[in-house]
Amino acid sequence: MSKQIVPVFYACDDAFVKYTMVSLCSLMENASKDFEYNIHILHTNICEENRKAVLGMAKPGFHICFEDVSERIRAIGGSLPLRDYYSLTTYYRLFIPEMFPQYDKAIYVDSDTVIEGDFAELYATDLQDNLVGAVVEQVMVQVDVYGTYAEEVTGVDRNKFFNAGLLLINCKKFREENVLERFKELLYTYRFAVTQDEDYLNVICKDRVCYLPATWNVEVFGDILCEEKDIKLFHYIMVSKPWHYEDARFADHFWKYAKQAPCYEEIKRELAEYTDEERERDAAVLKNLESLAWEEISREDNYYNLVNKQGKSIDRIIVLNKIAQYEKEGRFDEDVEEDPPTRELLPNEIDYLRKKGTSKIKSKFAYTIARKFMNSLIEDKKMIIKEIKGIENYRDLNSGAIVTCNHFNAYDSFAMQIAYEASGQHKKRKLFRVIREGNYTNFPGFYGVLMRNCNTFPLSSNMQTMRKFMSCMDEVLKEGHFMLIYPEQSMWWNYRKPKPLKEGAFKFAVRNNVPVLPCFITMEDSNILDENGFFVQEYTIHVGAPIYPDPALNRKKNVEEMARKNYELWKNIYETTYHETLEYTCGKVD
Repeated sequence: MSKQIVPVFYACDDAFVKYTMVSLCSLMENASKDFEYNIHILHTNICEENRKAVLGMAKPGFHICFEDVSERIRAIGGSLPLRDYYSLTTYYRLFIPEMFPQYDKAIYVDSDTVIEGDFAELYATDLQDNLVGAVVEQVMVQVDVYGTYAEEVTGVDRNKFFNAGLLLINCKKFREENVLERFKELLYTYRFAVTQDEDYLNVICKDRVCYLPATWNVEVFGDILCEEKDIKLFHYIMVSKPWHYEDARFADHFWKYAKQAPCYEEIKRELAEYTDEERERDAAVLKNLESLAWEEISREDNYYNLVNKQGKSIDRIIVLNKIAQYEKEGRFDEDVEEDPPTRELLPNEIDYLRKKGTSKIKSKFAYTIARKFMNSLIEDKKMIIKEIKGIENYRDLNSGAIVTCNHFNAYDSFAMQIAYEASGQHKKRKLFRVIREGNYTNFPGFYGVLMRNCNTFPLSSNMQTMRKFMSCMDEVLKEGHFMLIYPEQSMWWNYRKPKPLKEGAFKFAVRNNVPVLPCFITMEDSNILDENGFFVQEYTIHVGAPIYPDPALNRKKNVEEMARKNYELWKNIYETTYHETLEYTCGKVD
């Protein structure tokens, strides 16, 4: 009969791997022989010599392997805040559930530890619906400035803030609840500065923690709350490290296992060569950390104040910060909010022109409920149309046209419907809308009904469907109808600037020799707060003069020129309305 596996994870770099070896010695000596232990060491840069030394420590019942997280850390590494003695390795533990789907539960342990208990006993803990099992962080409990930081910056009670140096991770729940994605989103919301990834984990896991006995993570700091003989894990935090301080408390436990490790001589040499200047630097780091905690507490825009005192939705704050980051990086054509997952839309699934009887019935029903919904938005002042300027440009069109608009809200399509109806064109021409494939195939509920039935033109990853799309697009425009396209190709919530335009809308116009009707919506705060704690925006819809293809230009030049004129018109509206020069944080945009 095979033995139960206990998965254990460390995270380290070349400079710290020697302490991993010591901790590993203690783990193996005190582990039950009734279990198998899979030891995974997460890293990006451990040299071959050190890998061989660690792998050479393997014993029967213990399987050691190195796991390179370079690709994962590279994807978000530039966004990870670091300070003082922290390295990127502190974030590696967040990747465990996604990297190892075979585990429903796993133990993560810091390398600056000595394990005197059996990890199989810890692994047997029933986490129930909690995201992690962990021990309360004694630094937050025993030092007022850090306890105040926990409560007034992260919003977590100081007596419930856990130390992340020893975690029993509910990998199954992490995956189900997309904890890694939530962490990445929080990076766009707030740059926690004091305990770094531990801050993020405490915010994400708040009220979802199984608190373990203090003996499972005794930080060598301040008052020790249990008898030495009962301690199952010593955690040598901050200035308690025996390899830097001869008088460190509980140093004998560390050196007992260090003598068994292949790096013993190197660690002894490190202690002997650690200078008073370096110890003074350690003390300065702790002093600076305390000052940093006070700075964060005093910030009016710290995390807790943003989310709790100001009553603003964390989801919207995440979106706004993500927009700022994307603008800085020039990622204008990427959405900042997740679209529904997509699947391939096949030709027989879509009646673009709504010629079938069932399509007409569904469309009529969808427009009826859409109208009621739009009216309720206006009545409840969840959407406010302040003014429509240039409506004569819409009204005077005598042909089909591509209608362009900036995309900043799920409701801006309703605003464009209102402009279309205000022009009177609805009496003789239809307004169609190009949407994404996933919005048509997978959008759930009420909005899904609208996406599939309100004269929508979904794009498709299927070539045959796209041929049908193009053919029906041609027919719509030649029959004198309108096609609404968002040439920015992304939606950024309440983003006021025009974004660079993709050429698709203008290619359709040139292909069918119809004008582009450039519309741009500007916004201003109303005095009404929405359910997210932000002011509802009052919209002014600007309808510009139609831009016609130039018969003297070839197709490529026409597309470029029409797109340029559209963008310049938007830019002029922006600068005139907001009384500021259009500039982007990423620099010049072509």
